[in-house]
Amino acid sequence: MNPLFKSHLLQTRRQFFGHSGLRLGGLGLTYAMGREAFAASKTQVHEPLPGLPHFAAKAKAVIYLHMNGGPSQLDTWDYKPGLQQWYDKDLPPSVQGGQRLTGMTSKQARFPVAPSLFKFAQHGQCGRWVSELLPHTAKHVDDIALIKTVHTNAINHDPACTFVMTGREVPGFASLGSWLAYGLGSESNDLPAFVVLTPTWSAKAMAQALFTRMWSSGFLPSQFSGVALRAVGDPVLYIQNPDGVSPANRRAMLDTLAQMNAHSFEKFGDPEIQARISQYEMAFRMQTSVPELVDLKSESQATLDMYGPEVQKPGTFAASALLARRLVERGTRVVQVLHRGWDQHGNLPSDIRLQCRDTDQPIGALLTDLKQRGLLDSTLVIWGGEFGRTVYSQGGLSQTNYGRDHHPRNFCMWMAGGGIKGGTSYGESDDFSYNIATDPAHLNDINATILNQCGIDHERLSYKFQGLDARLTGVERQHPIKEIIG
Repeated sequence: MNPLFKSHLLQTRRQFFGHSGLRLGGLGLTYAMGREAFAASKTQVHEPLPGLPHFAAKAKAVIYLHMNGGPSQLDTWDYKPGLQQWYDKDLPPSVQGGQRLTGMTSKQARFPVAPSLFKFAQHGQCGRWVSELLPHTAKHVDDIALIKTVHTNAINHDPACTFVMTGREVPGFASLGSWLAYGLGSESNDLPAFVVLTPTWSAKAMAQALFTRMWSSGFLPSQFSGVALRAVGDPVLYIQNPDGVSPANRRAMLDTLAQMNAHSFEKFGDPEIQARISQYEMAFRMQTSVPELVDLKSESQATLDMYGPEVQKPGTFAASALLARRLVERGTRVVQVLHRGWDQHGNLPSDIRLQCRDTDQPIGALLTDLKQRGLLDSTLVIWGGEFGRTVYSQGGLSQTNYGRDHHPRNFCMWMAGGGIKGGTSYGESDDFSYNIATDPAHLNDINATILNQCGIDHERLSYKFQGLDARLTGVERQHPIKEIIG
């Protein structure tokens, strides 16, 4: 919708409510009188756009597990047993094909092939080959669709991380979670539509920075930005009222502030003032909903044990995976979990063991937990990074150690739940996992698939920005991957 038209529509609505005597203070008073009375008196807080979804959605919620730094497809999902005979031999120039390299390996004298140190075995009825690093995830291969030929435009972390979440390499564009929150809203009145979790990690190497633009609303109204829950301390700063400030006092303060903002909106008609009002109201509700969210006392011991020994340690990946389930269970539309430490240029075998120890059991538990509760069918789970790793070793190569540089040409991602056809695989890489042999999948094809499963035609969800109808999937022709859709 054109933001100028939206401003006029919002202004008229505000004036109508103002003349009718309905003020935010009245809504707050109703809330204070009881949660049930508040819910009965109020419409959905996060409303979808008119006309959305475009068609029946298979997924009501999305959990995006982003392995920040670029996990090695060769050591996890892309089984290449033939590489053993290539150990320490130079990658053939015909395979490298003059593709661009990062400055970290472009000056190497040679490019020795480094086969994976880890054993692979077949799992499930589909017979999927999976690394020994992922025994818990491997139990779910019949629910997982593996995409082996994902490719991206960027070769370095900053633009690649921006691209994987926004469909662009440059800042300023809206993230996937923001698009979904904007288009579909959410069912929760007490929690944000889009929540971001940034757990701790175990790899010893320096981790790449995270950028808020990975969950920013960009040009969309600011209330659609992801709300990041902190890994340490209170999940949200100032979630507790200061000493001497009662909930009633806080409510009275917000009522007065809302009246001042409403007056400013009547004067200027700026939709961002509306966003400010709604965010203050959401912050007030989160003072109750967030402490309840992170309190795991209601979880059974069997569930806690399933997620592993670190589940009750705030900020771990295990705790984040359980919170992701609790969030979608409470109506949050999108949960983004960003796990750092996958940028393994050296000492890959030792570091990737630590990273998989962080994530594998909780991911397996998350899939089991969702399935047991009847949520997997309506929750789309995505796993992947911003690019893959090279088959050749960066730096020294030995029988027990190697590193891998960035490789955007092909890497692996997977999806489960939300109408995805489990036990399937899409695309094949060449014998070196360096080039795509069949069925390429651009990252924006991945995004188009995610939107499709949520009932959105990616070509019809747009927002006027800098004179263009901006879309998550850009202006080039992209398509959902029909072969993995149930």
